Amino acid sequence: MPAEWEPHEATWLAWPHYQGDWPGKFEPILWVYAEIVRNLSRHERVELIVNDAAAERSVKQILARANAQSNNVRFHRWRTDRAWVRDSGCIFVASGIGHVGTAALGRPVEPKARHPFALTFRFNAWAKYSNHRHDRKISGLMASVAGAQPIPPMHGQTRVVLEGGSIDLNGRGAILATEECLLSKVQQRNPTMKRRDYEALFAKYLGAHNVVWLGKGIAGDDTHGHVDDLARFVNPDTVITMVEHNSKDANCAPLRENLRRLRAARDQDGKPLNVVEIPMPRPVIFEKRRLPASYANFYIADKVVLVPVFNDPNDRIALNTLAALFPLREIVPVYSGDLVWGLGTMHCMTQQQPAAILS
Repeated sequence: MPAEWEPHEATWLAWPHYQGDWPGKFEPILWVYAEIVRNLSRHERVELIVNDAAAERSVKQILARANAQSNNVRFHRWRTDRAWVRDSGCIFVASGIGHVGTAALGRPVEPKARHPFALTFRFNAWAKYSNHRHDRKISGLMASVAGAQPIPPMHGQTRVVLEGGSIDLNGRGAILATEECLLSKVQQRNPTMKRRDYEALFAKYLGAHNVVWLGKGIAGDDTHGHVDDLARFVNPDTVITMVEHNSKDANCAPLRENLRRLRAARDQDGKPLNVVEIPMPRPVIFEKRRLPASYANFYIADKVVLVPVFNDPNDRIALNTLAALFPLREIVPVYSGDLVWGLGTMHCMTQQQPAAILS
């Protein structure tokens, strides 16, 4: 699986319509999405999923008002349940990079060949929600439009459940994941799979032979420990990780343990990781509920990095840190105080389609 910072063919988004994800705050969300489309479409194609023709007309009106209308936006009329395409969508991979195609298809592929494949993991709404009848079809539809051969990853005779937000890769053979999300019996995705089974899965389908296991996720995360709120690769040997300095905060001890694990970890070549710390924003609470506000949920697009911000003093630290790590990309802050009420932000709503696999 190519790293997120490698060139993109497109970014996939699903336009939000399920008001139950943002009860009482739905209207502002449409304008946040328009802002995302505007910034992305300046640099790469946006594949935008809408429910039907009426929804497409409505979305075009919103984009026009927000100065986000572009020929770089392509619409797809597919029914969805929710807008979190990072988890419901397919994961694009390439043979010739980790020989994923060879292992998954069981036939030889030339080492330098770059055939497009799409991993169509089963989606069950984070083993928590029942409304996923439409979302579970999205990965196959995306693969078809991209001209990618769909591969349903299997464990024995069972199709594996895996969300894109539960993993993060450097495109060279290393991967981040959490024990809380993949190994816990709470919201258990794959009851028959153990640690060694996931490690074999990552090697076979993602070309990632070196797994860095972190512990718990952040408070308020309804996915039960997605890694994209905790720690992210920003280049082949560098990881940013969230830290909490307030010892009374629920995130302090878990994030300290994750930091310890990252400092002790090695990359695919046996070298220590370069670990960069970013402080968490102050707790974001709405209707007495702690929300999973984190700067780690940024999205790396061609020429830009979209970063969630929360009108917090630590916004500036996060933006400056990421600007230093991505000197050739524009760092675009996107206010996410309303968006995070849906329990996700930039990374959760996007899925990259790498350019490398289509060459």
